[in-house]
Amino acid sequence: MQAEISHFVLIAAALCAVFLSLPTLLGSKSRAPLFVNLWKPALGITFAGLTFALIMLIWAFLTNDFSIAYVANNSNTKLDPVYKISAVWGSHEGSMLLWVWTITVWASLFAVFSRDDELFKSRVLGILLGVTGLICLFLIFTSNPFERLLPLVPPEGKDLNPILQDIGMILHPPMLFLGYAGTVLCFAFGLGALMEGKVRPESLRGLTTISVIAWLFLTAGNVLGSWWAYNELGWGGWWFWDPVENASFMPWLTATALLHSLAVTEKRGCFKIWTVLLALITFSLSLLGTFLVRSGVLTSVHAFATDPQRGLFILGLLVLVIGGSLLLFAWRAPKVGTGGAFELFSREAMLLVNNVLLVVAMLAVLLGTLYPLFIDALNAGKISVGPPYFDSVFGPIMVPVILLMGIGPLVRWKDAKISDIVKRTAWCFIAAVILGAATPLIKGWSTWLFVGLTLSWWVLFTFIESLRENIRNFKGNFFGKIFKLSRSWWGMMIAHLGVAVSIVGIGMVMTYSLERDVTMTPGHEVNVGSYDFKFEDVKRGIRGPNYIADEGVFKVTENGKEVATLTPQKRKYFSSQMPMTEAAISSSITGDVYVSMGDQTVDGAWVVRAYDKPFVTWIWWGTLIMSLGAFIAMLDKRYRTRRRARSA
Repeated sequence: MQAEISHFVLIAAALCAVFLSLPTLLGSKSRAPLFVNLWKPALGITFAGLTFALIMLIWAFLTNDFSIAYVANNSNTKLDPVYKISAVWGSHEGSMLLWVWTITVWASLFAVFSRDDELFKSRVLGILLGVTGLICLFLIFTSNPFERLLPLVPPEGKDLNPILQDIGMILHPPMLFLGYAGTVLCFAFGLGALMEGKVRPESLRGLTTISVIAWLFLTAGNVLGSWWAYNELGWGGWWFWDPVENASFMPWLTATALLHSLAVTEKRGCFKIWTVLLALITFSLSLLGTFLVRSGVLTSVHAFATDPQRGLFILGLLVLVIGGSLLLFAWRAPKVGTGGAFELFSREAMLLVNNVLLVVAMLAVLLGTLYPLFIDALNAGKISVGPPYFDSVFGPIMVPVILLMGIGPLVRWKDAKISDIVKRTAWCFIAAVILGAATPLIKGWSTWLFVGLTLSWWVLFTFIESLRENIRNFKGNFFGKIFKLSRSWWGMMIAHLGVAVSIVGIGMVMTYSLERDVTMTPGHEVNVGSYDFKFEDVKRGIRGPNYIADEGVFKVTENGKEVATLTPQKRKYFSSQMPMTEAAISSSITGDVYVSMGDQTVDGAWVVRAYDKPFVTWIWWGTLIMSLGAFIAMLDKRYRTRRRARSA
């Protein structure tokens, strides 16, 4: 009965959102008080209904209700309770329910904390209700998470995919969904501005805060996905340009451009059209990613579903949302206006070039992702576009982006002198080139590593120069001066430093990473770089909650000194009998040593992969620093002062 009630509540939430979104939008136009405030009961009912449905689905997993097909396909009585909860979003139906619920969370927070004009708030929330309703209809008609398996209820579930039984599964999808849901709110802001024919200055602060938070979640989601794949899949890779990886990366690129565009719009009143367009594009890419992951048009270890019916529904939603919003943009954009003028060499110009490059980078990734699908659709054969294309195209585009990252904060608004910037940054460039060449010259030359390290040093030195410039007019000692700088400035610069740290990690691991694939028996030893991996023993029959494992014991030494003892496992899960490789990793600030065990050969030896991954952890530390920067920027007082003033 619980499943039927939950399904009924889900239907009620969908109908409420769909049928009350249009009157809410019309009310914002007609200014009729009844309709203007219609979003309040509509959002309340929708949020409560989706919250109830999500809680009931979690309860079904915790109580092993295998009469529900979704639970039976993704859980098991022996599954750890923590993974039973994460299994809620471990497949298609539950993940969609989580996503649409996060949209109502964003909408509710906006409704509570926004100090925008009531008419604009009504317009934004009407759009959010419409999007929520459409996704709910998708759930009801194609992806019911409460579908019953009656009367033949299985005594045991099929279990959660072993790959998903990891902490990465607990954290990665919710982070991404919170980011995607944030892009929906940005989209609603953009459509609201187009409908009104102007970008309200008082709304920009709220949109900036929303964009920063959404970007933070997108960043965290992408980095957790990368870290999860690196740790769990056993192949030692951190990014493979998989189509589904690309699907989450593209909105991040345009969200980054949106943040830079908002900085100019808020500060100088420029880039209004850019800001609106980027808000629309970012959500459109999030929706495109949903189509790619769930339609069955591509094959990926990350894909959730392969149902063409679902794909057609999402495709229709894509056409409606993206097509409709772009048509509205073409019609109403001239009314929004471009904003103030600026010179060819100014901070505005630098940020404009930066945004164009980020959009071009996104288009390059989009082309590489969709081109094989177009070729297949034309029956022209099957091709794959892999890392060589993306590395050769994406990398060169990002070089000028990083250069501008260093120059931008030093250039004055509206008008600046090239000679002044050259004079101030000459030492930064010379020092960056010298230090950037040092490591490749010592360890082995690589042009791309030289470029990457030079860019990293460039970001650091220009940060120092920008800090010196910004504190010059403050009184007091050095530490007193730096605390007078705004949190938004610190957030921006810390995020830039995070990029530099990640670049170091990417460059070092791509250039100097070493690996050996060998067959070994206990007592044998293999050398990888400066490390020796000795296969000491195999412990058999180690039991986990829902698996049994063979565990290898490897002693890792460097120059005769023990570095780590690693214990990778080869697991077999009881319900599915699926074998799973569990890698063992020892991390340090200078890199990782990494061992994974494959299958056992007929002669009793084990297939072993041993890796030396120098500075690979810097990739994730850099992205965490970027996220910290976003969090600090979000705390800037200018996003709170006005709120206090309004509520006083």
